[in-house]
Amino acid sequence: MTAAESFVRVATLGELEEDTPKRVEIDSTPVSLVRTEGEVFAIYDICSHANVSLSEGEVEDCQIECWLHGSSFDLRTGKPSGLPATRPVPVYPVKIEGDGPDAAVLVSVTQES
Repeated sequence: MTAAESFVRVATLGELEEDTPKRVEIDSTPVSLVRTEGEVFAIYDICSHANVSLSEGEVEDCQIECWLHGSSFDLRTGKPSGLPATRPVPVYPVKIEGDGPDAAVLVSVTQES
């Protein structure tokens, strides 16, 4: 399988509200999709500090905040920006195919960024 074949269509741009995480599952991997600052990001949906869904948190300044204890993770790198989390979470490459609200959002969980 080539890298191009490992991308999976998970949504359209129109399905993603600005700064509102959307949880999807790709090959049993929980992923939070976030459209913010003109880009779409894909980050592992489980907080590295507590086993809770990041997609239930809030997005601000290209960070997603865990709703339980307040740890934030950089959507570009997965690195935590403050305690209590100390371990990063995986982030995944995203491709957009097409234009407008019907453009396809594709994510690959086989390769971490």
